[in-house]
Amino acid sequence: MQDLLGFDLGRMLTRPGSGESEFAPDFEVKETKDAFIFKGDIPGVEEKDLEITLAENRLTISGKREEERREEGDRFYTYERNYGSFNRTFTLPRGVNTDDVQADFKNGVLNLRIPKKTEDQPKRIKVGGERGEKAKA
Repeated sequence: MQDLLGFDLGRMLTRPGSGESEFAPDFEVKETKDAFIFKGDIPGVEEKDLEITLAENRLTISGKREEERREEGDRFYTYERNYGSFNRTFTLPRGVNTDDVQADFKNGVLNLRIPKKTEDQPKRIKVGGERGEKAKA
């Protein structure tokens, strides 16, 4: 078809600016009252190829997605999927409990829950009463 039409169909179907791009999975990060939740879409990555480290306040998630084997003679009209190694680093605020991190990886989605230290969570202050007054039973 390429010879017949005089142009490369695959080149026309690629996304603008895609060229040679690296694999960079998307993450969402949210804060709840008692934890920080990280959710990353990492399809095609095997659990054995995933590494998660937490040093001081730096969370690093790295891994690799292997390129699928191509057979000689295969003709691709577009090739938009990215492969290779990735490395994402997030800086955490102070007050996280690094001893109780939970990680789950299912169906290509990584879920991390990093709890906050209980002493750093907001405390409710009761209004009223006198200073030094002891609670009555």
